[in-house]
Amino acid sequence: MDNSSPKIYTEFLPISRADMEARGWEQLDFVVVGGDAYVDHPSFGTAIISRLLEAEGYKIGVLAQPRYTDCEDFKRFGKPKYGFFIGGGNVDSMVSHYSVAKIPRAEDEYSPGGKGGARPDRSATVYTRLAKQAYPDLPVILGGLEASLRRFAHYDYWLDTVLPSIAEDSGADIISFGMGEHQTVEIARRLAAGEPVESITDVNGTCYMTDFDHLPERYVECAGFKKVASDKTAYAKACRIQMDNQDVVSGQIIVQKQSEKYLVQNIPAKPLVRGELDKVYALPYTRRYHPIYESMGGVPAIREVQFSIIQNRGCFGGCNFCAIQLHQGRRVTSRSADSIVAEAERMTHEPDFKGYIHDVGGPTANFRFPSCREQMLRGMCTGGKHCLAPTTCSHMIVDHSDYLKILRRVRELPGVKKVFIRSGIRFDYLMADPDDTFFKELVEYHVSGQLKVAPEHCAPNTLAYMGKPPIETFNKFKDKFYELSKKAGKKQYLVPYLMSSHPGSTLKDAVYLAEYLYKNHMRPEQVQDFYPTPGTVSTCMFYTGLDPYTLKPVFVEKTPEGKALQRALLQYYEPRNAEKVVKALKMTHREDLIPLLVPAVGRRAVQRSARRAEAADVTIHNDGTYTVRPNQKGHNGKPAHGQSRAAAPTGRAPSPGARFAPHSAPARKPKNDQQKENTTWKTGKKKK
Repeated sequence: MDNSSPKIYTEFLPISRADMEARGWEQLDFVVVGGDAYVDHPSFGTAIISRLLEAEGYKIGVLAQPRYTDCEDFKRFGKPKYGFFIGGGNVDSMVSHYSVAKIPRAEDEYSPGGKGGARPDRSATVYTRLAKQAYPDLPVILGGLEASLRRFAHYDYWLDTVLPSIAEDSGADIISFGMGEHQTVEIARRLAAGEPVESITDVNGTCYMTDFDHLPERYVECAGFKKVASDKTAYAKACRIQMDNQDVVSGQIIVQKQSEKYLVQNIPAKPLVRGELDKVYALPYTRRYHPIYESMGGVPAIREVQFSIIQNRGCFGGCNFCAIQLHQGRRVTSRSADSIVAEAERMTHEPDFKGYIHDVGGPTANFRFPSCREQMLRGMCTGGKHCLAPTTCSHMIVDHSDYLKILRRVRELPGVKKVFIRSGIRFDYLMADPDDTFFKELVEYHVSGQLKVAPEHCAPNTLAYMGKPPIETFNKFKDKFYELSKKAGKKQYLVPYLMSSHPGSTLKDAVYLAEYLYKNHMRPEQVQDFYPTPGTVSTCMFYTGLDPYTLKPVFVEKTPEGKALQRALLQYYEPRNAEKVVKALKMTHREDLIPLLVPAVGRRAVQRSARRAEAADVTIHNDGTYTVRPNQKGHNGKPAHGQSRAAAPTGRAPSPGARFAPHSAPARKPKNDQQKENTTWKTGKKKK
């Protein structure tokens, strides 16, 4: 390998008319619009698409987080020659804006200074409409995560209703789903050749709207928008058809009627082969956010990825709650060792590189190859079958040797002190490898004190609905990890990702998980409620209450109280959760766990709260005053300390909707017990 210092790219693509003119350009070919701040790094979709088009010879401008109150920002560069490529951002805009409790977030790591509000709700749809408003005759190609997940009629968690395809809602000419390199290059070439966008209907990895007379000759049809919006069984059946046809080998064209016209999804685009993937990651990214954001506090999202390397795409794990299989697909493709090492070597010449490569990974760090040979010949298994759950498929190719060689080469580079793996490790795949060499070196060289893993739950029923392996597999991995860490003389910890309220998870399952965490001395600092993002199998179960593969009912916790109880159980050790944990344990008749799961300080607080909340007898008199007779018994049936059996003070009856706090009544010391019984207050004056 050439040891000379590589070129460090410093030039960003134009973001303004002035930038265009500085390059001597009078007109752009395409404008690439993104929902994130402009970060020219291959972890950002806008950067990949814009650099790819640039490499094809087109004049490109980047419109990042345009103002969305009108269409003026879309005219910033003047009218582009061929059209717009639009994406909503690396994170779904609704997930970015709202917590699972639908509470607005104040922060957005993909925006300048980490502040929220720089993009609208459903940004992909809003941007597409504004581009069409600015230049009605120009083609708009809508891609990225947000479009991929919403390409069919889908349940929208935030509106709690079913919406039509984003193709109908946004007015985009073409929807590019999945990883869009192949589609982008072909569409751009055909538009530049003068082909009208209406005739570009045969590109793999795209969707378009048409009428009945222009449907393709062969396709599978799923229930239309109106049907799935009113019939949950039809929705579940449609979900299965959609999931079973997402493979490039076995997938068929899918048709779904929207309000009037039909959505046509062509088969998925072929994943990039290794050489193509290498070229994408060798494009001249500056690997930085644009300088205009410096005074705003930068873009926080760059911190974790600036010195990280993406080595693969796709995931055959196929977890039901994960959007990767709808976006990146289930076929794993990976970069060559030389490409990865070359990127790492370039990093060592960056002025702010400190010797630490934060990650060499991807959706699942330790996947390098497709799951099996049969997948390449016949496609992925359909019908909800999983490669790794409930057990590892006998056809699985399990091999860490190639990944291990890459890690060794990277950590031997001059200037590299440590190479960490912070992407999720698929522990069940690791445990299926009879050779533990990778496991040993992972523990010795590539853990930064903590290793992220995703058991998600431990209850068998819940894990089955998640598409995850049984907890026994994680237990074996956990024991081996700590054993190897001890042998290596290292104090290292596992950071488990856990999820509450996933479809199928009952309160008993959540208690079962809390007990498991207690017995295994695990105190997760971060837990997550199930978030029903569009398009996934788990979201289908959440909305319909049905397993789309069996059509059997699935329990779904939807009440705020039930979700809060499940979440609290995952962090049972927190005193603030004591009341909820005690309540959950009583509801499931597991009072035996209260002394174990609830800290003493928490139990005392719950007891005090219970005494304060005991029912009170309130009598409202004709003159508007009221008399309060609280329950005078303590928890042992005797008068509580400091209480007599006399009535408590009284006062004026509160107006409707007012909050009543007995302890806020004016305190007056009665002379004797008789006076205590006859004393009331009315607007602060003693009754005569």
